[in-house]
Amino acid sequence: MIKPTYTSQAASTTDVELVPYHCEHDAILHTFYLPEEQKQFTGMPDQMLALAKEDPHRHPIVITAAGRPVGFFILYDGDELADYTNTAEALLLRAFSIHYADQGQGYAKHGLLQLPQFIAKHFPHVREVVLGVNARNLAAQSLYLKCGFKDEGDTKMGSHGLQHILKMSLHS
Repeated sequence: MIKPTYTSQAASTTDVELVPYHCEHDAILHTFYLPEEQKQFTGMPDQMLALAKEDPHRHPIVITAAGRPVGFFILYDGDELADYTNTAEALLLRAFSIHYADQGQGYAKHGLLQLPQFIAKHFPHVREVVLGVNARNLAAQSLYLKCGFKDEGDTKMGSHGLQHILKMSLHS
């Protein structure tokens, strides 16, 4: 597939930050694009933000590079968390995506590597982060494992097939 022509200002991965969503991010988040083969595995930021506005358990997080949104995900602390872990002090990472024009720059990895510090600052009671990754999404599985998530062999059936449940311990 040919990447759409977007103007992507390259930023150093040292400029990558995780920040709580703010409405000033909307203009760029609403332009995020993913090809169908990626979109099947995640939620798009505009759809996820609409859900977050109705659900106080969904905490939208933006990955920025030099202040510009390049990625997005949700940290979730509601009832569905019990499908992934028995740990009460946990968050579920959902809808992780990097805008297609910004993929391949290391933003996903650098954002995920900052997750423990970000959670310690904004969710100090949390001791574990969990996620479900589709068994067919090998690139995402590899990324999560490189960034500190562990596969303990737990799985669940998701809306698009089998999901591996990965966990990151945040012991201080």
